[in-house]
Order: sequence, then structure tokens, then C-alpha cells
Amino acid sequence: MAEVESFTLDHNKVIAPYVRVITTETGPKGDTITNYDLRFAQPNKAEIPTGAIHTLEHLLAALLRDRLDGIIDVSPFGCRTGFHLIVWGKYEAAEVATALKATLTQIVEDIEWSDVQGTDAKSCGNYKDHSLFSAKEWAKLVLEQGISDDAFVRQVV
Repeated sequence: MAEVESFTLDHNKVIAPYVRVITTETGPKGDTITNYDLRFAQPNKAEIPTGAIHTLEHLLAALLRDRLDGIIDVSPFGCRTGFHLIVWGKYEAAEVATALKATLTQIVEDIEWSDVQGTDAKSCGNYKDHSLFSAKEWAKLVLEQGISDDAFVRQVV
């Protein structure tokens, strides 16, 4: 069985919220992709409710693309403590953390329900499970705590 990096991470030692490079891989044609850990909640201490994480997923997928080129995917962790961000190429963790901070600020200050894409039965597989209120509350919490560009030492951007 292949070893998965995320399952080798000591989740008891990380200090959320943070941005961390999980892996950078180069494909057979030389293309590089990087997978980031955007951790919002402290593992095994808190989890983001499904309505909040679902709405955050939709918002991050759209709004982070306005700040970072080459985004392939933004998807929530099954443990509901954060998100994978997969991009072409590589950014420093601090660059991603800065873009995430600006995006969360925009969510808190500017986003209304009508801005959230993919909230009907045609465009979402579970359209009834959204909460903009909870998404904004989690965004506020992450911003209040500050986003570190290191998973183990608080280096808030």
C-alpha cells in the first residue's frame, strides 16, 4: 500500500491555522504541481461543520483563483479541519497564506449569499448543506488567530 504523506504527519504537533506544502511533484513531461494544507481548525480539537466547510469550499474555489494563478482544485479534508489546495507550479507557503488571508477577509466583509456559486440542485450535489453565516464565522476565527506559514511554529503572515 502506498504511503500517504498526510497520514504520516503528526497531527498532535501542528498548530492551526496555517498553510503548509504537503508535496511538490513533477510529472513525466516536466509539469510541476503542488498540494498545500490549508488548515483552519486544530486537528482532533475542532472541526468545521459541514454547511460551513461546504460554503467555504465553494468560495475558496472561486476567490482564491482571483489571487493565485494555476489553481487546479480546492477541496475539504474528510476530517473537516481544512482544505487541500492543488496548483500548477509552486508558491511559497507565505504567498498562499497571504492570498488566503485576503480571501477570508473578503468573505467576512463583502460576500453575500448571492455571491456564492453552485448553490442549486443543478450546480451542486448537496446544495441544501450550505451556511454562509457559519462560513463567515470560521473565516473570522481564522483571521483572529492569524494564518501561519509554518505548521509547527507560529509565523503569522
